[in-house]
Amino acid sequence: MYYNPLGKTGLTVSRLSFGASALGGVYGQVDEAEGIRAVHTALDLGINYFDVAPAYGGTVAETVLGRALKGIRRDRYYLSTKVGKYTQPGAYGQDILDYSRSRICSSLDESAGRLGTDYFDIIHLHDFEYQHCRHTDWALGEGVAALLELKQAGRIGNVSAGIYPMDLWHRIFESVPIDAALVHNHYTLSDTRAMELLPAAKARGIGIINGSPFGSGLLSGREPADWHPAGEADRRCFRAATEFCESRGVPISKLALQFSSQNPDLPTTLFSSTRSESVRRNVRWHEEPLDQDLLARVRDLLAPVMNKQWDYDAAVERLTTRPPHERE
Repeated sequence: MYYNPLGKTGLTVSRLSFGASALGGVYGQVDEAEGIRAVHTALDLGINYFDVAPAYGGTVAETVLGRALKGIRRDRYYLSTKVGKYTQPGAYGQDILDYSRSRICSSLDESAGRLGTDYFDIIHLHDFEYQHCRHTDWALGEGVAALLELKQAGRIGNVSAGIYPMDLWHRIFESVPIDAALVHNHYTLSDTRAMELLPAAKARGIGIINGSPFGSGLLSGREPADWHPAGEADRRCFRAATEFCESRGVPISKLALQFSSQNPDLPTTLFSSTRSESVRRNVRWHEEPLDQDLLARVRDLLAPVMNKQWDYDAAVERLTTRPPHERE
């Protein structure tokens, strides 16, 4: 495993990092014991950065990750979680957004208890673009101020955000005092807009954490969840790319992970897994050379959807209006 400095955070992170969303059952049922083994496998293979959130499975992901990390020396890994977005177990999409100082402080205490730590290397303000951006100014005002206070008090090491819209990222990179940025779905086979942020990131020393290398399921080799905002024409495009990769004997998920994680300008790329074997596979794929010819052919096939903006907020909103038995 290779390691990179994460901007000016003072952290030196593994090129691949472990996102714990899947441990919360976000993508299906989880065998907790196997999920814990997946975390231990990641550590054994040199992964040293773990990210989670209380919204993943309604605190389940934090609880499972905390059990996995129990007894592991704290200097073996960096740990981040998120504040501002909260979901009850089994109520995906029915989120409570709260970026007040009091809720951020209580959220941090709750996460610390579940994760068995008194210190977080990074805290991300989570998904404040949701609910039609009504909470954006709140998050970037009171929310950022609260995190800066916690950093000054020594409770957290670095202030960050984890959102999707590129227009908000440009605003944040221009003037908001953050140390890191969890930018998801913007450096994949079908979207490379994260590169637009590099000049400001380098000028300010902001460490970019690359998330969602599989494009929220579009590049996984399986059909994405039916709530995903991609329309049928878009899905046909991704199917064509998937089938072409299969015809060449390469899973599109392998190409997707390699492309996302091998860019030297992006210090680390998060992936999520609940199985130790898939952790080993992803590390193995990351370390293998990227097939440049296959990459060029696949990106040509994905040209109609390249850098397309997905309306995740509207998709989640539609999900919450459906009967409970149709939300899976």
